Amino acid sequence: MAPAVDVTSATEQPALQPIELQPLATASPVISTWAPVHVPRARRFWTAALAGALLLTAGGLGVLYVDDMNAQNAAHDLMLKNSSLTGRNQILQGQLTATQHELTTSQGQVNSLTTELAHPTLGIWNVQQNISGASFYLAAGVPDTFTYHLKLSSTGPMSVSILSIHQFGDAVRCVETGRGSTNYCMHHSGSANGWLSTTSVNYDFHLAEGCAAYLTVITAAGNVTVTPDVSVTYNPATSATGACV
Repeated sequence: MAPAVDVTSATEQPALQPIELQPLATASPVISTWAPVHVPRARRFWTAALAGALLLTAGGLGVLYVDDMNAQNAAHDLMLKNSSLTGRNQILQGQLTATQHELTTSQGQVNSLTTELAHPTLGIWNVQQNISGASFYLAAGVPDTFTYHLKLSSTGPMSVSILSIHQFGDAVRCVETGRGSTNYCMHHSGSANGWLSTTSVNYDFHLAEGCAAYLTVITAAGNVTVTPDVSVTYNPATSATGACV
């Protein structure tokens, strides 16, 4: 058998003693340190005036800002309008320049037409003619009050003279009396102008501008074909000219 164990009871703990609670001492009331402050009436008025002034200033600044923005917008609009007007002005200036150029050109054309109407030029002889030999001739009158533009060409040598009526009569009598052939007498009995043995003539004759007394005579020693391109310009003289003086 196992030895007997003497078991003793555990040490008893002392019993809890009741604690007597003491009442807390009554706390003293807390006194606020914020004491009412007396503000003088004049100071209150000044403060209110300052606040009002600040408000007015702020409002004024706002108004000035709005006015400045409006002014800037207006200035921008004016700049845009000015640019538009400048562009339109340049376009109009270009159109004006073109119009002035056209007007100058038109005025030149009007002046030219006016001159042409006052002094028209007309062709009067352009048909080819043949001369069969020394006994033949071609004759054409030179009109009065016109400048006579004598332009001829031929296939061989020809002789050309501008004769007054009196000189032409002398040339005919020269032929009739046997003093020479037609080809000779028409150019050796006197003339206002003459060209011997040539294939072309280009000459402006003015003596008929105030005289109806001239004619052109063309001869040749052999068979030739003459191509005329004769024209006249109306240009009446203010007094008698040439053989009519």
